[in-house]
Amino acid sequence: MPVDRDRWNACRFDPTSGVGHYESYFQRANHPTRPLAWWIRYTVFCPKGQPERAVGELWAIWFDGERGTIAAAKQVVPWHDCAFARDRLDVRVGAATLDDRGLRGAATGAAHSFAWELAYTSPEPPLLLMPANLYAGGFPKAKALVGSPNAAFTGTITVDGEAHAIDGWVGSQCHNWGSRHTDRYAWGQVAGFDGAPDSFFECATARLKFGPLWTPPMTLMVLRVEGEQIALNSLVQAVRASGRVTIGGPEFAWELRSRRAGVEVEARIFAPREAFVGLAYGNPPGGVKTCLNSKIAGCELRLRRPGRPELTLRSARAAFEVLTDETGHGVPVVA
Repeated sequence: MPVDRDRWNACRFDPTSGVGHYESYFQRANHPTRPLAWWIRYTVFCPKGQPERAVGELWAIWFDGERGTIAAAKQVVPWHDCAFARDRLDVRVGAATLDDRGLRGAATGAAHSFAWELAYTSPEPPLLLMPANLYAGGFPKAKALVGSPNAAFTGTITVDGEAHAIDGWVGSQCHNWGSRHTDRYAWGQVAGFDGAPDSFFECATARLKFGPLWTPPMTLMVLRVEGEQIALNSLVQAVRASGRVTIGGPEFAWELRSRRAGVEVEARIFAPREAFVGLAYGNPPGGVKTCLNSKIAGCELRLRRPGRPELTLRSARAAFEVLTDETGHGVPVVA
């Protein structure tokens, strides 16, 4: 079916339904050569059965690998001061706005303040992490896609009064939503590998809990490279693939592999613990999940295809997130 950007970025939240819901539009980009990155997220959150408690949220993070610092902020906005379009990307949370041309706003948290004014271009079609038919049903409860892969951002981000020029930094505009967060997951993304600027990689390993039982890890991957899209993302393929996440030591690492019809993708995504910041995500059915978030991770990927040389790709500009209930990871939860 046609991949229409407006369709995939339309908001799914119905504030009158009483069904628990979260929905996020997040943008992120990396400096092309330096270990600098930013992440900005516009969110609606509604607890299950309590539509009167729906709120908008603004989140922002600045990663500075040169100084070894991470600044993060979260600001909550009353729902009556928010608007999320149901037919296109058009979001307002308080005075902060987002559409298919750019984003503008500000957020103040407990320790840091942000302001941003950014424009972006999005020449590529959306990338669906799952098969298209899964976005319409009730399974899985959480959906994710990339509205604008390899988006190029230009403008300014100001962190605690210090302005940072963003001149052609490449990243993405993404959309996720659901009635509950995935019980455990790792998520990764690379917008342009070294020497292959038009490449793009999106991946996830997830486990779901049904009562006392856990599913095995399910790993999905979509790789765009050399004009080809390699989608290893069916449910059967996801179960057959492997994904192993290790957190808690000095380095957090994720090893994943998937193979079908002679095509194999093997990747490792990794970052030191100090490259992560912890975020507390409310879960619509109740409780809080911890997201360990880094946008200055490394990725090494190998692609094997029948009759073609093995392709090795590397990047120091990977996104790496882990959603967990564990507490021994050693990452401060600051927002």
